Amino acid sequence: MSYQVIARKWRSQSFDQLVGQTHVTTTLQNALKNNRLPHALLFTGPRGTGKTSSARILAKALRCPNAQNFIPCNKCSECEEISLSRSPNVTEIDGASNNGVDSIRDLRDTVAYAPSSGKYKVYIVDEVHMLTTSAFNALLKTLEEPPDHVIFIMATTEVHKIPQTILSRCQRFDFRRIATRMIADRLKLICDSDKISAEPEALWMIARQGDGSMRDAQSLLDQVITFANGPLTKSNVVEILGLTDHSLLLEVISELVSRDSQGILLSLQKIALAGYEPSLFAGDLLENIRHLLLIKISEKTDTTLIELPDSEIRFLQDLGQQVSEEDIHLLFDMMLKGANDISRAGDPRTVMEMILLRMASAPRVASLQALLSGQVVVPTTKTMTVPKPVLPTTRPTPQKSPLSLNPQDRWFELVQTIKSADSLLGAKIENLLFIAEKNKVIELAVPTKMSFLKDQMSDRATRERMQTFVDQYWGAGYSLTLGFSQESKEKEGQAVSARANELDKEDKKQKSMAEQVAAHPKVIAANTAFKGQIKSIKENT
Repeated sequence: MSYQVIARKWRSQSFDQLVGQTHVTTTLQNALKNNRLPHALLFTGPRGTGKTSSARILAKALRCPNAQNFIPCNKCSECEEISLSRSPNVTEIDGASNNGVDSIRDLRDTVAYAPSSGKYKVYIVDEVHMLTTSAFNALLKTLEEPPDHVIFIMATTEVHKIPQTILSRCQRFDFRRIATRMIADRLKLICDSDKISAEPEALWMIARQGDGSMRDAQSLLDQVITFANGPLTKSNVVEILGLTDHSLLLEVISELVSRDSQGILLSLQKIALAGYEPSLFAGDLLENIRHLLLIKISEKTDTTLIELPDSEIRFLQDLGQQVSEEDIHLLFDMMLKGANDISRAGDPRTVMEMILLRMASAPRVASLQALLSGQVVVPTTKTMTVPKPVLPTTRPTPQKSPLSLNPQDRWFELVQTIKSADSLLGAKIENLLFIAEKNKVIELAVPTKMSFLKDQMSDRATRERMQTFVDQYWGAGYSLTLGFSQESKEKEGQAVSARANELDKEDKKQKSMAEQVAAHPKVIAANTAFKGQIKSIKENT
C-alpha cells in the first residue's frame, strides 16, 4: 500500500477527535439528540480547522446503522465509504471545479430521489464560494425547501463571497483558529503513536508555524520527519523551515532588558552567521517582546493570549521581574518603528544592527518614573525620598501700614495702588524717579530719557488725579512736586523709579528660584543621569 500522509492518516473520524472546535461539535451533537438539525448548514473558517472533516463526521452520524447516541462506529461499510468519499448517499462536490450552473442543475435533479438506504441523503459542497452567480441562483429554491431526506452541508474559507440570499437560508457555524498549545499536543500524540522521538520545543515551533491550522502543522511535521530521518530536534526544525532559533531571540531580549550593548554585539554575530532574514528576525523579536509584556501583566491578571512552551514562559516570568511595564512599552515601540524601517531599507541587516544597538543603549523609563514620583536614583544606586520643592510664591500683599514704611517704599506702594485703579496713569508715574519726602512734600523727577512725561505730568487734570490718590493713601496735607531744577538732576543718578524697583525685585526672585531649583536633589539627579543642564525655569501659577 502507498504511503499515506499524516494529514490524511490522522484526520478526525468523530466529534471527540476534532480539536479546538468544541462550540461547533457541542451544537451539532445537541441538534442531533433533540432532532433539531437544520436542512442546510454552512461551515466557515480558516483552512485546516476541520470544516470538511466535521461535514463527514456529521454525515456518518446520520447514516451509520450502528451509531450509539449519534456516535458513528467508524467500522461498518457505510462509515468506511463516507471516509473514502465513495458513499452513493453522501455526495461530495468540489465547488472550485464544479462551479457552473449545469453542475448545480444536475445536483438539483438528483435531490428528489430518495437514498438507496438509510434515512438521509447528504450533499457536501466544499469551497462553495467558488460557485458562479448563476449557480447560486439555481441552488436557491432547492436550498430553501429541500425534500425531508436531504441535508446540505457547505464549507468555505471566504464567507464574504457568498450571496446574502444563500446565507439567509443556512445555519452558520464559524470554525476558529486552533490554539498553538492544542496543535502541539496533537503533534505529540501523533509522534508518540508512530514511535517518533521529538523534542517539545521542536513540536512547538512546528505548531507555531501552522498558524492555527491543524492540517498545515501536520504537513510540516511530515516534512520535518522526512528531513530528520530520526529524532526530531529544534535544530532540525530551524534548519528545514528556515525559522529563527527561539533561544537566540530570548537571549537578545534579555540583553535588551539589561541594556547589555556588548552582549548585543555577540548576538549580532550569531544572527549574521545563521543567515536570518532581518525582517523575519525583527517580526519574531517584536512578537516575543509582546509576550514579555503580557506575561509581566499576567502576574496580576490571568490571560489566555500567551501561546508558549512552559520553559519559555518561566524564562520570561523571571525576566519580567527585572523590568517595568513602561520599559517594555519603550522597547516595543522602538522595535515596531525599526521593523518598518528594515522593510524599506536598502541594507536591512545594517539597519537592524543599528536598531538593536540603539535599543540596548536607550535610557530606562523606570528612572524617569522614579524621578517624577520622588524616588530618585542616584549614581551610588541608593534610593532616597526627598520632599517636594518649596519655590517662592507670588508677591505677597503688604501687611505693614503705609506709615510704617520708609518714604521711598511708601511711594512704591502708592504707585502699585494707582496702577490697579488707573492703569494708564500708573504706567506714566511708575517711570518717575522718587527723590525725597520732606516737610510733607513728595519730590519727584522725570528721567532724562523720558522727557516727554514733563508735559503730560504738568497737565492740571493729571496732577489733580494724582493728588487725590496721595490724599487717600499718604494722608491729608501732603503735596507733589516735579523737580526740573539743577538740584533734581544731580539727585537723579541716585534715585529709583517704581518700575526699576519692580524689575530689580523680579530679577532677585528669579535668581533665588534658580538657586533653589539647581540645588534640589531631584534636579541634581536628573542632570547627573541625563548629563543635561537647566535652560529655563517657569513658575506655575
